[in-house]
Amino acid sequence: MIILSIETSCDETAVAISRNGRELLSETIFSQGEMHALYGGVVPEIASRNHVAHIGKLASSTLEKAGLVKSQLDAIAVTYAPGLIGALLVGVNFAKGLAMALDIPLIPVHHIMGHIAANYIAYPELEPPFLCAIVSGGNSIIADVRSYTDIGIIGRSRDDAAGECFDKVARLLGLGYPGGAALDELAQRGGDDTVYNLPRPVIDGYPYDMSFSGLKTAVANIVHNGQQRNETLDKASLAASFAAAVSDILVPRIMEAAKEYNRDNIAIAGGVAANTRIQKDLTLAAQAMGKTLYIPPLRLCGDNAAMIACQGYYEYIAGTRASMDLNAYATMPADARYW
Repeated sequence: MIILSIETSCDETAVAISRNGRELLSETIFSQGEMHALYGGVVPEIASRNHVAHIGKLASSTLEKAGLVKSQLDAIAVTYAPGLIGALLVGVNFAKGLAMALDIPLIPVHHIMGHIAANYIAYPELEPPFLCAIVSGGNSIIADVRSYTDIGIIGRSRDDAAGECFDKVARLLGLGYPGGAALDELAQRGGDDTVYNLPRPVIDGYPYDMSFSGLKTAVANIVHNGQQRNETLDKASLAASFAAAVSDILVPRIMEAAKEYNRDNIAIAGGVAANTRIQKDLTLAAQAMGKTLYIPPLRLCGDNAAMIACQGYYEYIAGTRASMDLNAYATMPADARYW
C-alpha cells in the first residue's frame, strides 16, 4: 500500500511517500528555521504562508523522487493535530483536495502518534506494546503504547514542554533559534553540570507528571542576576546543568513507568530525543534495568512526514478514515481522536 503523507504542524513543510508503513520511498522537507531565527522563535503567520508557497512543489518533487505518479497512490495521510492552527490548516486542506481529486482515502494522523511511529521506521522489529516518551518542542509525554493506534497517557508536563525550554534557555544564552542542538553542543565544551544548582520539581500525588517552567525561570534568574552584577557566566556549565536537570526529571519517571507497566521495551521520540545527555542517561538506566531502548536517528527525531506516513498506514489498517469535513486542531490529547 502506497501512502503520501503531509506534515505541517509547525515550521517544517514535509511530504513523504511510504510503502506498507515502514518502507520509505521518498521524502522532501522545506525547513523555515533560518527565517524564524531572525525572530528568536516561530512566527505562525510566516510559517503558514511558507507552507502555502511550498507544499504543492514538495508534493510533486516527492512523487518524482519515488518514481511514481499520482494515480499510483492508495491514500493520503495528514497531521491534523496538535500544532499551529494556521500551519495545520494548510496541510489538512491540501490533503483533502488531493484525496478528493484522486478519489482515495484521507487518513488523519495525530502528531504525537506520528512521533511514536518514527521508531517503527528505524526499528523494523519493534512492535507494541512498549513504553514511549515523546519529548518535543510542544509536548512532554510518557505513554503506554498498547497497540499501533491505541496509547494510554501515563505522565505529561503540567506546563512548558521540555523542548520549548531548551529553545528559551538557548535564547537566554545567545545561541539563537532553534536552540536544542546548539545548547547540546555548548554543554559538551567542558561544561560542568554541578556548577549550577537547578530545580527538579515533583508534583505531589502524580509521580509521572512533570514541570519545566520553574527550571526555565531558574536559568533566566541566573542569567539576569549575573548580568546585573556584571559577572562572567559559565555558559557551558549552565547548559550542562540545564540538560542534567531535564534528564533527571525525565529519565527516572520513564524507567519507573516501564517497571510499573511491565514494559521491557522503551522508546523515545521527538526533537529532545536527540539530546546527548538524555540519551546517555536513558541508555545507562535501561541497561541497569535490563530493558531494551530504542532511539530513532536524528533525522527522525524532529518533525517529518515519514513518521506520518508510517502511522497513517496503521491507522488505515485499523479502519481510520476522515471525511471532507476534517478540521485542524491546535490542541488535542494524544489519546483522543477527532471522530
